[in-house]
Amino acid sequence: MLDVILTILPASLSQAATPFARVAQTDRHEGRREAAAPGLTAFERDELTRLRRENKQLRLERDILSKAAAWFARETGTLPSGSSGS
Repeated sequence: MLDVILTILPASLSQAATPFARVAQTDRHEGRREAAAPGLTAFERDELTRLRRENKQLRLERDILSKAAAWFARETGTLPSGSSGS
């Protein structure tokens, strides 16, 4: 009995997965999902692009502020409070 169940199970699983693949393919054809970014909707892809751009800008601003703080510390001869000095 167990060998019959184990034989049927893989076939059932492959047939069960087929509708999900068809839904994803339909979504890609209708523009709701992108083939280049599988699993992402158009909205998610746009949001990811926006967040990456924002992250890049924030890193640039952080680097500028870090350099400005170091410059002011050198000019005034003081270190900002909370610095470990290492």
